[in-house]
Formats: sequence, structure tokens, C-alpha cells
Amino acid sequence: MNYPLNDLLISTVKKLLIEMKMYDSKRSYPSVMTIAGSDSGGGAGIQADLKTFSALGCYGTSIITATTAQNTKGVKSIHDIPEEHILDQLQAVLTDICPKAIKIGMLSRPEVVCVVAKELRKYPEIPVVFDPVMVATSGDRLIQQETVEVIKSELFPLSYIVTPNLDEVAVLVGKDVRCPEAMEKAGKEILLKGPEYVLVKGGHLPGKHIVDLLIGNNDVYAKFEGNKIDTPNTHGTGCTLSSAIAAYLARGFDILESVSRARKFVVSAIEAGREVAIGEGHGPLNHFFEPKKMIKYEMV
Repeated sequence: MNYPLNDLLISTVKKLLIEMKMYDSKRSYPSVMTIAGSDSGGGAGIQADLKTFSALGCYGTSIITATTAQNTKGVKSIHDIPEEHILDQLQAVLTDICPKAIKIGMLSRPEVVCVVAKELRKYPEIPVVFDPVMVATSGDRLIQQETVEVIKSELFPLSYIVTPNLDEVAVLVGKDVRCPEAMEKAGKEILLKGPEYVLVKGGHLPGKHIVDLLIGNNDVYAKFEGNKIDTPNTHGTGCTLSSAIAAYLARGFDILESVSRARKFVVSAIEAGREVAIGEGHGPLNHFFEPKKMIKYEMV
């Protein structure tokens, strides 16, 4: 039975509340921001981040810090985006589509690190997942040496979790790390620079076994183990893992559950991409092996 008068009254009240900014009929789902470089080959960087966010039911926004000319075989060149434009990108997104989590990837020069750090200090409530991208899968160096110290002093204190692989750990602590005991020691050393957690990734350990250590409060918070997957298609693995951690944090999971779920996602994406021929070198993961529906909607 229809009550047109009641319907009209409800509609009128809604319009009044909207005008008063007390009611909004729009729905949204968790937003995650990536601050990183663009990979023209599509396997890593911004492209891998956005694929991961989408696959895990989040809305991705991007701040591009550099563009790279690369494919599955290597990096040909890097073009830096001016700091002023990076700041414009940050402010445009943060003031309109404020994320539930932020992933940071390649920041190739000190000036960019300082621009990003200064802006993110205004949003201390947003968890930052920092993947200190320094070396590509191909072995190409992606970061200026003078940037490393600025990263440690400016961005580590703002980071909820830092996710270096062993090559990046070596750059950060100044020594090679090739066993779990050295990984723990190096992780605690990085922890002193300010992040709440450090995930030291052991994918480059000798042999067929992988050990990842999640370190927090100056102790090993969790230890993850597994076997290496025999495939050359691992381009973008680190980007995907850190992005997945950010996506799960944005969806409300705690750090342990976020890291655990992110690792499982990456393993499945590597498995799904091992037989797929993309390019002639290190191919990418298959991020869309099992895309999720939008997890939940929130009134905004």
C-alpha cells in the first residue's frame, strides 16, 4: 500500500539533511593510495599496485613519482616527475578520496622523499606500508644512493610497516644478509629508525626454502616459511605483497592477519602466472586469478 504523503515527507527530510551535510546516500568501499613509479611493462610499480587493490576489493588511487621505460628484460631509462606535480597529485587525492591505507614504492631522489613525507605528516592516522624499492627483479638499480639516508630519516618514522627484501636490507644496513639470524638482526636495526613493524623478506635466501620475518617491538612478531616456486615470472612480487598488505589493512585486518593474507595472495598469484608467457624475461604475476567482489560498502 502506498503512502505518497509519507514518501514525500521522507524525500523532503533527506534533501534537507543532504543540504545540511548530515546525510549522504552515496556508498563507497575502502580506498588505498599508491605512491610509486610507473612500469611501462605493466608488471610492477603503479600497475601492479592498482591490480592488487582491485583484485582484493579496494579502490586504488595513484601518485606517480617517476615513469620507467622497461619490460620483462630490464629497465631502459627512468624519467623523474617534478616535485611540484607530485605534491599536486598528493593534495588532489588526499583532500577528496582520502585512503584507508597508503602504500609507498619507488622514490628515486631525496627531494621527492621530503615532499611525500611533509604531506603525509598531516595524516598520521593513515597506516603507511613502505616498500623501499631500490633494485628491480632484473638487477637494475632504481634509486639514487643519496636518497637512502633521507628515506631512513624522513619516511621510516612515518611508516607502519617497512617491507624490504634481502638486497634492499643490504643497502639499508650496509651489509649482506643471507641467513634468518642475520635477517632478524638487520630487521631490528631497521626498526630503530622508526617504523612499528619490519617485514624482512627472505625470497633471496640460498636454497629452495623461504623465511620471512615480521619484526615488531624489537622482537620477532611472526615467522612465515614456505618453498620457492620454480618460475621466472616473479616480476612485481614485492610491489604486489606490499600493496596487498595495504589493501587488507584498509579492509580492517590487523597487521599479522594482513601480512599472512597478503603472502597467501602473492603465492597464489605466482602459481597462477607461472605458465603464462608475458614477454621474454621475468614475467609478471597473475593478479586476477580470483578477483574478489567489493568486500563491503560503507556509508560516506
